[in-house]
Amino acid sequence: MSRKPVVALRDAEARGLKFELLADELRRGILAGTWTAGQKLPTEQQLAADTGLSITTVRRAFDELVAQEVVVRRQGAGSFVAPQRRPDERVRRRIGVLLPDTQLYYPRVLQGIDESLSAAGSSLQLATYRYDQALEDRSIEHLLESGVEGMLLVPTLTEIGDPARRAQSLMDLPVPVVLLERSLIDSGAGDRTEHVCSDHQGGAYDAVRHLADLGHERVALLTRQHTPTGPAVTLGYRRAVADLGLPADLEFSENKKVWETTGADAALDAIQEFDATAALIFGDREATLFEAAMRRRGLSVPDNIALVSYDDETADLAEVPLTAVSPPKYRIGRMAADVLMRRLAEGDDCPLHQIRLRPRLVVRRSCGAMRD
Repeated sequence: MSRKPVVALRDAEARGLKFELLADELRRGILAGTWTAGQKLPTEQQLAADTGLSITTVRRAFDELVAQEVVVRRQGAGSFVAPQRRPDERVRRRIGVLLPDTQLYYPRVLQGIDESLSAAGSSLQLATYRYDQALEDRSIEHLLESGVEGMLLVPTLTEIGDPARRAQSLMDLPVPVVLLERSLIDSGAGDRTEHVCSDHQGGAYDAVRHLADLGHERVALLTRQHTPTGPAVTLGYRRAVADLGLPADLEFSENKKVWETTGADAALDAIQEFDATAALIFGDREATLFEAAMRRRGLSVPDNIALVSYDDETADLAEVPLTAVSPPKYRIGRMAADVLMRRLAEGDDCPLHQIRLRPRLVVRRSCGAMRD
């Protein structure tokens, strides 16, 4: 007897992708004994009809369960609940995770990784390198020496002599590697890395389009240098102003990794010289400092200058809550871990994954679209 996993999939909220919701529902049914070890599951066509989801979505849900060794496929026969292992037979893979730090951006990424690995019965070993490339190399060596079976890496790929060579050296490591929030910028078909990244170019593009749709014809870009994400944000901004026919060259970049008060004042000088009425600012801290610089000069947000911040870590805490580009950090971590587990399970039979998730724009008061 089978139970139809209809749940609330038709009305699934944005808290999860539909295929993941279906995979979770099927997994719960298996754990509850609705389907037992060796029993055939409903066909993809049956599930699509029961849930109202597409065949593609249902297939992705099954792919997820196969990668986690919850379900096995038998050619020509269908999908079946995987045989249960005795506790001492359970495969527990150890996965190495390398992050530049665990501040601000990365806790949600790490949460996604941990939840995906836990669901697959695997564990993670974490290392950080504090944006120090020498420490980065030593950390990778330490993870390998500790016996990890695969690695999720956030490596240095900007402001180095040969990013392509560096990326290839990581792909040549003796265990499968998935890059997380890092890829070769504009390498096209020449990029052979396996990666899961936010589409930062797309995020910046959407921010500029949003400001243009609000009537702004002179939109500036305010950034800081020496950041991994900055180049992609700049490329997205430039493409947007070109496509929308907006004035170019309205760019200010502070030659530091983070702004201080003087950087915000210099940025405000620049935007007034540009005669811009709106700006995309990378990131939340800089946008908050910029708001303070405007207040000191008797200017207001968004009446004098409309703002969109990039990152959405602390944007809602600003004096005037910031409209912000919000990269899907949790989803990036979860999907990267899923890709790695699939690679470990299927080896060379697994296709190369190069996934980009477009950030969403969270509208608050600073852009002028939302008024009190």
